[in-house]
Amino acid sequence: MSKYYPELGLTREKLLKKVKAQMSKKRYEHVLAVEEQAIKLAKIHGVDEYKAGLAGLLHDYAKELPAEEFKRLIKKYDLDKDLLNWGNNVWHGMVGIYKIQEDLGLKDKEILHAIKVHTVGCKKMSDLDKVVYVADYIEPHRDFPGVYKARCLAKKDLNEAVAYETRGTVKHLIDREIKIYPQTLETYNYYIDYLK
Repeated sequence: MSKYYPELGLTREKLLKKVKAQMSKKRYEHVLAVEEQAIKLAKIHGVDEYKAGLAGLLHDYAKELPAEEFKRLIKKYDLDKDLLNWGNNVWHGMVGIYKIQEDLGLKDKEILHAIKVHTVGCKKMSDLDKVVYVADYIEPHRDFPGVYKARCLAKKDLNEAVAYETRGTVKHLIDREIKIYPQTLETYNYYIDYLK
């Protein structure tokens, strides 16, 4: 029997078809891997597996939208004008949730928040937020220095995993002289003590 998402009114097959239509093959494989990883982490840490899986599946729904669509959403929903100064790495979560709501009718605030902050984090993340944030970083296709340690931390302690990931992200951005979204710095400052 096919899995059904009651809040979307869709079977898994129909939802996957909609997700797949939004992205490249490589991105689609990534979201399936994040969904699977999020469910595994949810199981370990006592988080709602259904919500973790759905957030994982939808986290990059808006990743490949054109910049003009993000600008339209920022204007339509009267979002913080400062968002216009950023790009896709910030937009696809922070603004992408509005596209998800338009296209799929998702209203679950916890799932939407986990998707919203999956790249920038935030202070006092919920366990669901942490699961999606970390699952995106450690999914099996990822291969970078430190990913093994990140995977070990994710199984042991979500706060340590968030701190480790955020430190790595900030370092990566600094090394490449890329602007850092203020909320990412807030996440870093809030969680970094977990690594001491």
